Amino acid sequence: MGAESEIYNKILSTFAEVASSIGYSPLHGKIIGVLLIKNRPVSLQELAKATGYSSSMLSLSLDFLEILEVVKKVKKEADRKLYVSLAGDLLECLKRAITIKIEKSIQSSLSEFESSKKELTKLNAKEKAEIVNSLEILESQIKRLNKYVVLLSQIRLP
Repeated sequence: MGAESEIYNKILSTFAEVASSIGYSPLHGKIIGVLLIKNRPVSLQELAKATGYSSSMLSLSLDFLEILEVVKKVKKEADRKLYVSLAGDLLECLKRAITIKIEKSIQSSLSEFESSKKELTKLNAKEKAEIVNSLEILESQIKRLNKYVVLLSQIRLP
């Protein structure tokens, strides 16, 4: 393995780790890494070769990254292949991916709190009061966090 190949693999591993650390698939990170390194639209076949994943596995990840507006799929004239390129500023895309993930988690937590409140009818008054108090504290803190996430999502990066 040459030095260039080692560096290339380290870059892809780094992007895979970043994606994993924010709750996404390592493949998402590898796709972004390849697109950054190549700095041009990359065919699905080339992406498969560069990442080591199958075209079908890539297609699912690309659909998801396209929804997040991280990548865009393009067709070139006189070419039947599908190409993929980055859709914009990487830091802006990363911010959007993080805020979407956090917002989804917040909504899930709030929904679970509502379900938990419904289960409280089975408890005696003292137990119920303690749990309701705890749930209300958690719920208010999560709603507070949600306000900051919304503000973060609105900040324009320099």
